[in-house]
Amino acid sequence: MSPSKKPVRLWIVRICVVAILAGAGFGVYHLRKAQAKAAFPNTPVRKGEFLVLIRCRGSLQARDSVGIYTPVVPGLRIAWLAPAGENVNAGDPIVRFDSSTARQQLMQKEAQLKQSQATLDQALAQSKITTQQDQTELADARFSLERAQVRVEQAEIRSRIQGDESRIDLGVAEQKLKVQEASVDLHRASEKSRLASITRQLDQAKSDVEITRSRISRMELSAPSNGLLTLKTNCAGATTTAECKPYKVGDNVSSNMALGTLPDLESLELDAQIQESDRGRIFAGQDVLIRVDALPELAIPGKIREVSSLAEIRMEYPYTRSFRAYASIPKPDQRLRPDMNGGMDIIVSRIPNAISIPSKALFTRAGKPIVYLSEQGVYRAVEVEVLARNPDEVAISGIPAGSTVALVDVARQEQKK
Repeated sequence: MSPSKKPVRLWIVRICVVAILAGAGFGVYHLRKAQAKAAFPNTPVRKGEFLVLIRCRGSLQARDSVGIYTPVVPGLRIAWLAPAGENVNAGDPIVRFDSSTARQQLMQKEAQLKQSQATLDQALAQSKITTQQDQTELADARFSLERAQVRVEQAEIRSRIQGDESRIDLGVAEQKLKVQEASVDLHRASEKSRLASITRQLDQAKSDVEITRSRISRMELSAPSNGLLTLKTNCAGATTTAECKPYKVGDNVSSNMALGTLPDLESLELDAQIQESDRGRIFAGQDVLIRVDALPELAIPGKIREVSSLAEIRMEYPYTRSFRAYASIPKPDQRLRPDMNGGMDIIVSRIPNAISIPSKALFTRAGKPIVYLSEQGVYRAVEVEVLARNPDEVAISGIPAGSTVALVDVARQEQKK
């Protein structure tokens, strides 16, 4: 090889090495760029209406609810029970109690009533007979008195001795008449008292029969209105709430006790607790968004119907004060039931055309809020201004719409590497 060709080949080798190194560096750059893209999760910012929310929790309750109470009848035992959790119409039977004992008592009371009536009829007949006898004896006594008076008048004409005897007979006849009149008065008073006693017994027997019939007629409870049949639990003999069981056929219940309720599902509302610090920003008429734990896919719009004016102290440690907010549901879903737990987002205000990011995409550096803006795989810390906060989102200004921000603290993650 000639000496003139050696420098040319050397330069060719050098150029190839430089090209190889440049290609390797370019590949490493793109590899690091791809790794940076894959290493840190990010999300695009959202532009649109931002809702300033207050989040609270509560449970569904029916504003219109009718109680189901057992009748004032002793010894109640459930003989039939409508299935709980079903919709019933007004007038539908929901509970029947065992009436066999009451019907047996009714038969006994009716027998006592018949006996009392027969006793009264017999007493009236006997009283009539006694009265007639008394009237007959009283008439005989009066006749004897009149006859004695006639004899006295005749004796005075005939002789003095016969006159004295006739006057004695007259006195005896007068005494007999007085005795008979007193006897008649005594019989009358005695019969009146006895008839009054028998009449009272008859009235008592009639009252017992009417009461027993009334009890039997109340052995079946009908739905007082339309609603969802909700029965309370039977805690008789239970030491803890967990041992309480639903009422079933054969259970004994007390008279005039609350057996259940009939809530109107069209009047369902969320009864939620709100913090004392949020009370001043909540008022009736605000829009809300309700989510029920049992139906997470369901978002229910509603409005605040009422906010309590007095705070309630929670009787659990730690003791806190809270207010209550009631949110009405205009069109309740058919799957909703009372006592379902859920949450409520109260819309306090709206910011139109706002730039919003998830709350976990906002970080703090040197006491100032920042986001890590992704620009072709490279993350740059950008200071922003927080306009409003939500439990899940933050409205900010300082970055353009359509940007992408990191969901992790990029600077701290790079330090760990």
